[in-house]
Amino acid sequence: MAETVPDTNAPEVSVSELSGALKRTIEDRFGYVRVRGEVSGWRGPHSSGHCYFALKDASARIDAVIWKGSYARMRTKPQEGLEVIATGKITTFPGKSSYQIVVESIEPAGVGALMALLEERRRKLAAEGLFDAARKQLIPFLPEVIGVVTSPTGAVIRDILHRIADRFPRRVIVWPVRVQGETCGAEVARAIEGFNALPEGGRIPRPSVIIVARGGGSLEDLWGFNDEAVVRAAAASDIPLVAAVGHETDWTLIDHAADLRAPTPTGAAEMCVPVRSELLGQTADLARRHQGALYRLLERRRADLRGLARALPSGEDIVAVPRQRLDRAGERLGARMTAAMGERQLRLGRAANLLARHSPQAEFARMGERSAGLAGRLARVRPMLVPTRRVPLEALGKRLEAALRAQLALQGQTLRARRERLAMVDARLRAAIAANSARKAERLGALAQLFASLGYKSVLARGFALVRDDAGTPLRAASGLAPGMAISIEFSDGRVAAVTGEGGGAAPEPAKPRPRPARGGPSGGGSQGSLF
Repeated sequence: MAETVPDTNAPEVSVSELSGALKRTIEDRFGYVRVRGEVSGWRGPHSSGHCYFALKDASARIDAVIWKGSYARMRTKPQEGLEVIATGKITTFPGKSSYQIVVESIEPAGVGALMALLEERRRKLAAEGLFDAARKQLIPFLPEVIGVVTSPTGAVIRDILHRIADRFPRRVIVWPVRVQGETCGAEVARAIEGFNALPEGGRIPRPSVIIVARGGGSLEDLWGFNDEAVVRAAAASDIPLVAAVGHETDWTLIDHAADLRAPTPTGAAEMCVPVRSELLGQTADLARRHQGALYRLLERRRADLRGLARALPSGEDIVAVPRQRLDRAGERLGARMTAAMGERQLRLGRAANLLARHSPQAEFARMGERSAGLAGRLARVRPMLVPTRRVPLEALGKRLEAALRAQLALQGQTLRARRERLAMVDARLRAAIAANSARKAERLGALAQLFASLGYKSVLARGFALVRDDAGTPLRAASGLAPGMAISIEFSDGRVAAVTGEGGGAAPEPAKPRPRPARGGPSGGGSQGSLF
């Protein structure tokens, strides 16, 4: 059956050609567009770093992709459910026959979305404790160095410098940053961290307080100070930080994290330094008050001293009574001294008599008399003590002798018992050795008989011969012989040498008489010739 050819002039194209044509048409037609919609299906960056999601509204949906490089540069990051305005290029994806937008930048869609994003970020950071009042530091009363984070070209820095110079001139270090735009948040965070990283006593002095300042503006203009990195840097600052962003009615997240919020940049300068003239006036007033208080104190002390002096008696009245007591004591002193001397002499005489009675000579004399008395008593008692002590000693000696004899007899019995036991063990050992030797001899004889029956000597005794070469190696076949080869032939009664002939046999030798074995001998009762 023939093929049916369609009646048309349309050219044939491949799927790839059609997809490429559609891609070029869509990209040429739309180019860069700004699409407003709600972020849907957001899961964060892929493992490759690219982001895939969708933008939708009430009746339509379009796939979107953000390449890794574009996502890193974005100030506003997509979030699930956030309404945004995405700027990018419409293109197609031939692998799925679908179209998508390659997003290059994203911004919140209106103030309502910004406020919702701001409120969500505020709740998140507050839950982490970054806004707690307990972690806020006190601002120093008179800082030596003030660090200012702001734009170096705006009116804010001039207002701050002018206000500080008017109130109390202090050294000011300005860290220039952009206060608006995509890089604003990152620059402000780096400035706060940079001030905190300055060492104490370094070439650049470390500020005692930091002022982050910017003039008024819309919510979009102040959005950089709502950046999460700025809030975390302000909360982590070891140096007290004053936030002065916008006007008094403007609030940003850095105001919550700062140690002190100023309504305006000028107000921040006023909060950081006092008025020098007022301090001088207060100091002078305090000095006058101090001098007056000191003068009044001295006058009061002087009046009190005069009153006390009038109440005190005169010196003569004070020493009159002690003087009289001294005179009376002097009169009694002589009599008391005489009585004391007499008493001391009496006590000394008593001590001398006591010492004489206990002198060494008196003690030696008493000891000699006592020794002589004891010697006399010993001489009288000795004849009576010797017979009395001899009888118990003799009885004790007899008991000791009997105990020794009993001990020797007991040890002799023990020795005889052990000797009999040793003789019994010796007899049993000798019998065991004899029996073991008999068993070993019997087994050795059986092994000798087995060896004799299995050895080649018994085979030779039956009439066989063993042929060896000149090296002594047994020859098992005639093929191993060569003409003129020296060999040896071993019989049961000896060994003879021989030389093989031309035919491989042994050369003839003179016959030697051989004793004929007796009938019924090892050869089995018959004669057997040589192997050759």
